Amino acid sequence: MDVVVLTVDQDGSRSGADQVPAALAALAGVPALLAFERTVGDEFQGVLDDPAAVVAALEALLRSGEWNIGIGIGAVETPLPDQARAGRGPAYLSAREAVTRAKSSPWHVRAAGDGDHVRALESAIWLWAALLARRTPRGWEVSDLVDEGLTYDEAAVKIGISQSAVSQRAAAAGIAEGRRARELVEFLTRTALEGGR
Repeated sequence: MDVVVLTVDQDGSRSGADQVPAALAALAGVPALLAFERTVGDEFQGVLDDPAAVVAALEALLRSGEWNIGIGIGAVETPLPDQARAGRGPAYLSAREAVTRAKSSPWHVRAAGDGDHVRALESAIWLWAALLARRTPRGWEVSDLVDEGLTYDEAAVKIGISQSAVSQRAAAAGIAEGRRARELVEFLTRTALEGGR
């Protein structure tokens, strides 16, 4: 059974407050085979098999910019345990390797597993992360409303600004490009889970 194991470690945790509870709360709604949970210290882990769920989890983590993210793709031993931290298999080992390498990598995210498709996924995530990093709080406000299904006109009314201002914020935030990036990361995650087929 091939899955995605996300092993996530707080960046700079020795000098800052514990952000794990807030991250776990933000990820609580993401569908997972094994729910995200703290493993040890400032680290947490989850097991997913749905590419859309992987994208949702990554976007939440990349948005905050406070995490070293290891993505392990591969097999796990079955039957699955009740908790993510009790699992075993190559995907877990890959996630551990990836989170260690993430600490000195672009955007603090790495992917590990077999095949060129995993490298392609990692490259797409780096490009997506660069796009998300340039978003301001105003850009995220518009992005969140559009993700909820609002049109630019409806978002303008809700925020209390002109439709033109919403369009400008959307362009500056790269909302259209961000949608395409999400689609690409989801596609490449699916490809990686299928072994490049």
